[in-house]
Amino acid sequence: MQQLINAAACLFETGEEGHTAIECGERAVSYGQLRQAVACAAGAWQSLGLESDERVVICAPDSIEWVEAYLGAIWAGGVAMAVNPRLALEELGPILVESGVRLVWTTAELAPALLAWSARQQRPLLIAATGAAGCVDWSAACASARPAPPVLREAADMALWIGTSGTTGTPKGVVHTHGVTEPCAAFAREILGAGPQDRLYASSKLFFAYALANSLFAGLRLGATVILDSEWPSAARVAEMVEKHCPTLVFCVPTLYHKMLQSGDAELLAGRGIRHFVSAGEALPALLRAEWEAAAGSAPISGYGTSETLCLMLYCDSRSGQLKPTPLTEVRHDALAPELPQRVWVRHPALARGYWERPKEQADGFRDGWFSPGDMFVRHQDRLEFTGRNDDMLKIAGQWVSTQWVEQELRAACGDSIEALAAVGIRSDEGLTAIAAFLIARPQQEALARSALARAIASLPGHKRPRWVHWVEALPITATGKLQRSALAALHAQNRALAPQAT
Repeated sequence: MQQLINAAACLFETGEEGHTAIECGERAVSYGQLRQAVACAAGAWQSLGLESDERVVICAPDSIEWVEAYLGAIWAGGVAMAVNPRLALEELGPILVESGVRLVWTTAELAPALLAWSARQQRPLLIAATGAAGCVDWSAACASARPAPPVLREAADMALWIGTSGTTGTPKGVVHTHGVTEPCAAFAREILGAGPQDRLYASSKLFFAYALANSLFAGLRLGATVILDSEWPSAARVAEMVEKHCPTLVFCVPTLYHKMLQSGDAELLAGRGIRHFVSAGEALPALLRAEWEAAAGSAPISGYGTSETLCLMLYCDSRSGQLKPTPLTEVRHDALAPELPQRVWVRHPALARGYWERPKEQADGFRDGWFSPGDMFVRHQDRLEFTGRNDDMLKIAGQWVSTQWVEQELRAACGDSIEALAAVGIRSDEGLTAIAAFLIARPQQEALARSALARAIASLPGHKRPRWVHWVEALPITATGKLQRSALAALHAQNRALAPQAT
């Protein structure tokens, strides 16, 4: 008979009652206080009618209350799903539909837009927010609720979803189970030497699997202190957080490490007691690693993971850039020549159960307890070299971006003022992936096209914005009249050589 567990309760098995569990801004809560608050949040969710396996969407900036609501949903037997609070409703709407969600936890500022969307779509949502008209008063609900005992489930039962997107841009729900939280601490414990004395800070937000697993879950499971920030990360903000909260373990993405080097904030982190920097979300260029080591005194440990793995599956702690399995991770590959880029298969106790109602993608990525991501690797004996994806998906600032999506949004914004548009992923001089856009303006409409494009780019999330814009007279076309995407990189290089500052 399988042992019954609860993924949220599992996180409180180590921390001392009086030890600080989370710091955020001027607030701090101990493990005892957090456990009590999560139990009360679970009671509040149950009073609102939450049933086993029912999804709860958490849509808000990071905070202690965020953690209480999120873990409270799991504690109560529901399924927590965090989403980016900066998503436009055009992007968030399909996620809400896909999840079949009825309960949403958010802030007073975000609640009106969600209520309006619910009314337009005729999809009733019960919005829990403090101080927002037309919503359940979450503070009052928690205050009046009795602390609930954790609902025990089988290890293979759903506990949380991580939202992701496929190559078509259609949202997918990655289903993780109640067995996911316990193994999340293995990397921090065995590779970083982490324990209760440590203070973990991730610049990425908790809706990212990277921050959720490696900072929040790992930190709580180890009985350490987790540092959260409600503000969006920037180079200056990271430096400010380090100065104020004195983390010993810092988790960032390469793009942000690069920005901190450019701004001079990297030097401010040296000598601050940070034992390890970790980099994940996208590949860490060798030059960036070396420059960071010179500036901050310690080279980042590079990690590789996905929403489907939640934890980091591969890591590199040397200049080679070659990856090896993290603790608890098994890797296998097909019998192809080592020099050929290929997909690999990984197995880990934190691996997702699969996708929600996506049989085609499920069959492609999940098999007999193993998962194969869409990324490609070259084998070097027992190490792996990451070579990217074999499609139009790019990973920028830790988030997947499709050049097709960018083209569609820019084309819609520019309308008839352009004749043609294309976007492609380009490796920057610093070794990071960015987007280059190519446009042909209609005759006599170049000023209108440039103005429309500027507004469109400004409206995009940062990770979707083209870094380079080239106004061209023609795009490379194949003999059959199709866009020759393989020639766009050369066209980009040609245009930069002619006008290196052109944007």
